[in-house]
Amino acid sequence: MKKQSALMLAGCLLAGGALRGGLPPESAADRNARMAWWRAARFGMFVHWGLYSGLGGVWKGKAVGTRGGMEWIQQRVGADTYEYAHEAIPRFRPKKGFAREWARLAREAGCKYVVFTTKHHEGFALHRSDVTTYDGGDVTGRDLTWEIVQALRAEGLRVGFYHSVIDWHHPQYDYEHAGALPHPLKGKPSPNGPRNHAIYVKYLHAQVRELVARYGTVDILWWDYSKPGAEGEFWKADELVRMVKTFQPGVIMNDRLYRIPDIERHDSVGRLKSWTPSRGDFTTPEQTVPSTGVPGVDWEACMTMNTSWGYSAHDHAWKSTKQLIHHLVDIVSKGGNYLLNVGPMGDGTIPEESVVRMRAIGAWLRVNGEAIYGAQANPFPGLKLDGRCTRKGKTLYFHLFSRPEDGRLAIPAAIRRARILGEDAPLRVVRQGDRSLIFLPEKLPDPVCTVVRAE
Repeated sequence: MKKQSALMLAGCLLAGGALRGGLPPESAADRNARMAWWRAARFGMFVHWGLYSGLGGVWKGKAVGTRGGMEWIQQRVGADTYEYAHEAIPRFRPKKGFAREWARLAREAGCKYVVFTTKHHEGFALHRSDVTTYDGGDVTGRDLTWEIVQALRAEGLRVGFYHSVIDWHHPQYDYEHAGALPHPLKGKPSPNGPRNHAIYVKYLHAQVRELVARYGTVDILWWDYSKPGAEGEFWKADELVRMVKTFQPGVIMNDRLYRIPDIERHDSVGRLKSWTPSRGDFTTPEQTVPSTGVPGVDWEACMTMNTSWGYSAHDHAWKSTKQLIHHLVDIVSKGGNYLLNVGPMGDGTIPEESVVRMRAIGAWLRVNGEAIYGAQANPFPGLKLDGRCTRKGKTLYFHLFSRPEDGRLAIPAAIRRARILGEDAPLRVVRQGDRSLIFLPEKLPDPVCTVVRAE
């Protein structure tokens, strides 16, 4: 009965959960209290995992590409949903204990939260859903979302659900009217005739309701994504948000239900400047770090370790650990969070290249974490430094990518004392009016990034 009347059940769930009117407005104090943990966390792990992971960038024995977008492989090859499922499902075989491996790695890396794909554009849901057979419960006999959530909580990590409003599997998703969004059949007539998008929207709301009602506290809902002509009302976003808030009043959501600008090739600061709190709690520069932060704007840069979000057997363009740590420092120095992606294989194994890099970041954070967690943006515009600065109240942290030629840090503030994190010996400090000189050792202890703590 579940499968015979899936769409009818979706409509019933939405009707039963529909709300009238908006929620009471949130005071600045309440918003700050709700956002406090997220603003302090600074570092999270993103996980892209679905049917595409088992394909690994290979379609019928041939590599689709060596760079980027293997979570979009269905769209890249133009496969309809039946052909895609036929190829992908046999290659998606989650091993036992995969979720514990993810959670332990995130903790070892120093992440405070994990956001994972409950459903990507391909339409396959990881949770055990009542409104489709295209889900983890029917394909694997397991509720994969439940396994992941339990593992994350066991490691003390906050839980984030990524959920795509795009759906390449659902027969009523109207890809012709969502013309600005990708679809494998874009430009081709619908194989099942005219589509009723309202039916898909009921299905979307029903699946989200399952996610927010069944898995305990959800800390983050990471929506993906809207474009002009397919945003806001196209998804009945206001109604969807009110329903989510009913079950998860403390949840933090990004702004991609309502809009997403084109990916910024040079500077994503425009995305920060265009953010409005009515669209989401934070905005999401992708694959780029803005040239500067914007006071009062919460943002999170999401980035990959190579060039693909989903697992690719042929993408070897790995960023170095040094690059990743510098990204983390750069982002936090501008007031943002860093959401760093891993793309597990079809069995849930995270590639060794990602594991090595995550553990190296964790080792750096065990020494220097106090300069990251809970830190605020650089208070000195125009500070000349091969590195970055963060602060906590009157404590400053200077993240040095290299040693100044003269071996001194010139700081436009009155510094009382300073030392290198991880070392006990104080550094020599000389006051010169309203500025101070901090004298550094002949060799910095960490060639990737040495942090000087100054009070």
